[in-house]
Amino acid sequence: MGKTTLAGLLARVYSAAGNRVIAIDANPDANLATALGISASEAGSITPIAELEDLIEERTGAKPGGMAPYFRLNPRVDDIPDRFAITRDNIKLLIMGTVKAGGGGCMCPESALLRSLLTHLLLSRSEVVIMDMDAGLEHLGRGTAQGVDALIVVVEPGSRSLQTAVAIRKLAQDIGIARLYLVGSKVQSDADRQFILTSLADFEVLGFISYNPGIIEADRLGVGVFETAPEAVEEAKQIKQSLDSILRGETS
Repeated sequence: MGKTTLAGLLARVYSAAGNRVIAIDANPDANLATALGISASEAGSITPIAELEDLIEERTGAKPGGMAPYFRLNPRVDDIPDRFAITRDNIKLLIMGTVKAGGGGCMCPESALLRSLLTHLLLSRSEVVIMDMDAGLEHLGRGTAQGVDALIVVVEPGSRSLQTAVAIRKLAQDIGIARLYLVGSKVQSDADRQFILTSLADFEVLGFISYNPGIIEADRLGVGVFETAPEAVEEAKQIKQSLDSILRGETS
C-alpha cells in the first residue's frame, strides 16, 4: 500500500493547494479509489478503461480480446477523462484496467487505447497527473516518457525494496526518464531513514512517510488516508514542496 498511499496523499495535497488533478490507477489490483476516500461500493461501479469493449472497438476499429490484424494505433481519446472519470475534491480518477490478451508487451486494441490515453494525459492536459503503477513500466514508452516530470519510487527500509528501486531506475533510463526520485515509506526510526539514505546514496530522496497506525486503520476501514492520518498528510506536503522546488529549479 505504500505507493498507493503516497499517490492518494499527493493527489489530495495538490488538490487542496488549488490544482486540478487527474489520478490514474494503473495497478492490476486497483485500490487508489479507496486511498482517495472514495467508498468501496462507488469504486466498484467504475468500469476500467480496458474493459470498455464498445468504446475500444469504436475508437480502434477492432474488437478487444485478441490480436487484431489491423486497428488504429492513435485512436481518439481526448473525451475519455471527462466521460469516464469519477470526480472527488477537484480530482478526476481514471482506472486503466489490465490488458488480458496476449503477453505483457502485446500490442492489441486495448493496449493501443490505453497508451494513447496516457500520452494524451501526460502531453496534452493541463492538470496535475498522478499515476499509481506497479514496479514495471509497461504503461510508459519512449513516446510518453518526455511528459513525465518525475518518477517517484517508493521504498521501504529493506534490502528487497532497495533492489527493486535500482531495477526500476534501469527501466526508467531505458525509456528516457531522467528525473527519478525516492520516497521512503513505513519508516519507524532515524535508523530506517539512514539505512535508505546510505544504501541508495546516489538517489535523490524527496522525503519519508512514517509508519502510521492511522494509515493502517484507513486501509482496514476502506477510507481515505487524508482524513485519518494528519501526520502523513504533513509529510506528503513536505514531499510536494521538495518536488515542486526541484521542478521549478529545472525550468527557471
